[in-house]
Parts: sequence; C-alpha cells; structure tokens
Amino acid sequence: MTSAPVRFVHETLPQRVHFATGEAAVALAEEVRRLDGARVMAIVTDPDRVAPVLAGLPVAVLHTDVVMHVPVEVAERARAVATEHDIDVLVCVGGGSTTGLAKAVALTTGLPIVAVPTTYAGSEATDVWGLTEGGRKTTGVDSRVLPRAIVYDAGLMVGLPVPTSVASGLNALAHCVDSMWAPRSDPIDRALALEGIRALAAGLPRIVDEPRGLDGREQTLYGAYLAAVAFASAGSGLHHKICHVLGGRFDLQHAQTHAVVLPHVLALNAPAVPDLDARMAEAFGADSALAGLERLRDRVGATRSLRELGMPESGIADAVASVLEAAPPTNPVPVTAEVVERLLRAAWEGGDGC
Repeated sequence: MTSAPVRFVHETLPQRVHFATGEAAVALAEEVRRLDGARVMAIVTDPDRVAPVLAGLPVAVLHTDVVMHVPVEVAERARAVATEHDIDVLVCVGGGSTTGLAKAVALTTGLPIVAVPTTYAGSEATDVWGLTEGGRKTTGVDSRVLPRAIVYDAGLMVGLPVPTSVASGLNALAHCVDSMWAPRSDPIDRALALEGIRALAAGLPRIVDEPRGLDGREQTLYGAYLAAVAFASAGSGLHHKICHVLGGRFDLQHAQTHAVVLPHVLALNAPAVPDLDARMAEAFGADSALAGLERLRDRVGATRSLRELGMPESGIADAVASVLEAAPPTNPVPVTAEVVERLLRAAWEGGDGC
C-alpha cells in the first residue's frame, strides 16, 4: 500500500532558550548583555522574591502594575513608563500575566523582551499577544512580541504552590492537546506536543509528591516549553478560544479555566480523530487520551468546575454566541450552539469529560 505524500509548511520561531537551573541571575545578565541592554524595565509582581534574579541588571525602572488578562488601560500605563524612562530592553519575571504585559509594551514599541517564567504558562515561547477591554479578550499574532530569549530556572518554580503549579501545568497540557488539531497543526507540532504530554504527565505528579524537589519541576518546565512551541506554530484550537471567551468575560483565573475546560474539549474531539487519540494515549500511558488526562487530573487534585472558579450559571448561555464566533472551522467536530452549550454546562457542573 502506498501512503499519501507528506506535505506541510512549518515555521520555527527565532528565539534563544537558556535552561539554567539555579543560575537565573547569571543567565539573565548574559541575555541582556547580548541585546546591549543599558536601560532595563523589569516587569514583576513580587519585587522582593525576584530581586536576586535582577541583581546584575541595569534596571532603570521596576514596574509592578500587572493585572490578569492585560486590560488595555494597564498596557497603556506600562507603555508610558517605558517611554518616560527611555527603556531599551524589557525583562519580565513572573507568570503569564507578567509576560503578557511585556508583550503589550513590545507590541507598540518594538522593544526586545527577555522572559524569565515562574509558572508553566508558556506565553514566553509564543508570538501571541492578548488584551482585554470591556469584558472581551482580543488576541493576535505579531513577531514583535516574541521574547528574544527565555531563561528557564526550575529553582524559581519551587515556591509556586502545588495547586497553582497543577493548574499551570494543565494549562500547558492544553497547549499540547490543542496543537494536535489546531488550524495550522503539522507533524512537527504534533511531535513536540506528544513529547510535551509525556513530560507533563510525568512531571506534575512529582511536584505533588515533592513540591520542593527539582526533578518534577524541570520535567514540567521542559514539557511546558515544548507545549508552547507547538501551540505557537499550530495556532489556537477550540479549547483556547473557549477559555479566552470565558476568561475575558467573567475574569476567571487563566490557568484554572484551562484545567477545567480541557477534558470536555478532549472528550468532544478525540473520538473524531482516532489516530491522534491513540498517539496521545500512548504519551499518557493510557488506553485513551481522555482516560490518561482524567487519571492525571485525579492524581494531582485538579480543579473540577467553572462553578468553583466563580463563573455564574447564567454565563453558560451568555458565552455561547461568542464561542461560536471564535471557534475555528477546522475543529474535528462541527461546533454548533448545542455542542457549545452542552460542553460549557458540563464544565460548569464539573466531573469527567462530557
């Protein structure tokens, strides 16, 4: 039997990645020097905690006005600060909201970013930006927002509480799953995503068992990076479109929302693509992708429902139209109002994938 010819176009984003457990400060100083940085704007949420990381930098201003989902007015204030202080390099040390704000500044100024993540959000490895205004989150793709370099130090993750680590790691897992069938998905994206699933499924339980151990943190960080690279290439699938709608409209915690919604999207799509389901199942070490995900969620004590996150029940009907508008036409299963409402209802109530 002759197999079909392989045809696809894959673009790899230009970025330095520096894994340096225990050496974040040295690695960060090196990356800033490579960019000839003389006036750094450090965007952080916890100045005392990250002070040692910033010690070797020419920091002109320390900016702590960081808000989840990057409201437009917060972005405008940060842009004004960068201009006022004649900044030439942005350094962000923190989670996805911190990286997102740095991207918002880079989007209009063109300033280079060096990112030092302290969660498993993955935003640091993508050229995707997001801004929220009037309860609506808008996202886009622009090469200006891709950090020039990332410094990964698993030691910085040790202080991240286990529940937050779990939610952030499952958010990374959502990048992997979406990358299997997102609009621009290709064989390279799927290879990265499958290795990401394997690493995350191995690393997250270790974090739960040994919160201060580096082994699980490093595995999870490695998986989160692979997940983000796959996602940056493959684009946003149905899962991410749903979560962006819910996060912007109801101001829900970003990572926790992804952790809750993921099994319901996986349960919807996986039966329609049995070959991809089988490959994900193998990466999870389970009989099916959904069984592997549910086993992992049980093992790490994941949040189960949108109701727990504060979404009102009335929000289910309210979100349907926006999800339909954003849903990619390439989703493996046709996305109808009935499908979306049933999925959101199941995610709101909690339990296993619908």
